[in-house]
Amino acid sequence: MNDYLVSVLLGIVEGLTEFLPVSSTAHLRISEALLHINLTDPYWKMYTIVIQLGAILALLLVFAGRIIEFIRTFPEGEEHDRNFWNHPLTLTMVAFVVTAIPSLLLIKVIGKHLESLRIMALSLLIGGVVMWVVDVWSDRGDPATKHVEQMSLGQAIWIGLCQITSAVFPGTSRSMSTITGGQIVGMSRPAALEFSFLVSIPVMVAATGYDLLRTLHPKHGAGAEAIAPLVMTGHGWIVLGIGFVVSFFVALGVVEWFLQWVRKHGFVPFAVYRIIVGILLLVFAARLA
Repeated sequence: MNDYLVSVLLGIVEGLTEFLPVSSTAHLRISEALLHINLTDPYWKMYTIVIQLGAILALLLVFAGRIIEFIRTFPEGEEHDRNFWNHPLTLTMVAFVVTAIPSLLLIKVIGKHLESLRIMALSLLIGGVVMWVVDVWSDRGDPATKHVEQMSLGQAIWIGLCQITSAVFPGTSRSMSTITGGQIVGMSRPAALEFSFLVSIPVMVAATGYDLLRTLHPKHGAGAEAIAPLVMTGHGWIVLGIGFVVSFFVALGVVEWFLQWVRKHGFVPFAVYRIIVGILLLVFAARLA
């Protein structure tokens, strides 16, 4: 298949799945397998990491106004009822740190699981069941935390801990972990989703930057497989640019749509989708074994 078309397809997959609770990692791996892309190829390793930056840029654009408002009202908040420790900016960074430190310590375990289709399948399946149960359960009562501005330090720490599962078990989904974790501790669907998006900004920037650094320069990451030296041609730059741009615009539309969807509907359709894909992937992985 033409490289340009492959890049468009992968950019669409990345943009569609990065912020939905369905696991972009699993969908990219499945897509790359179906498109017969060599995952050990230096270029495609780098490509997979870089196109995530397009999705990150889209999220930053959507939340730019919100972030500016948080900075303007720091630390007392819009209602003047916050302080340094429970302002949304602080809580976002607390959740990030709680996720980042254990994830760095478990980097070898993460590397081991990253290419396992069976682990991805089980993560999709189990995560879908958990998400379904929690969403139905949380819908029965009135959530105590309806807005991000009402969050507590304990809730942020809990969500950060939940997010570790997505780092260790690819297929779990960063969005699923944070959204479900938020609902468990009494957050409304919109509040859990918004905080999930806010936390994903520093997490994705750090994770993508670190992955790219340790892949290009293995001395910065123990056990990392080097893709350097990598000689970029004009063709390679165009293919990479296409994936980046497509990922950006698709993610931009998905984030806006998802924010609107959650205000009126629940997460059950995404849970059902995860379960179906997880079962199909288990069957596929069994045939390859």
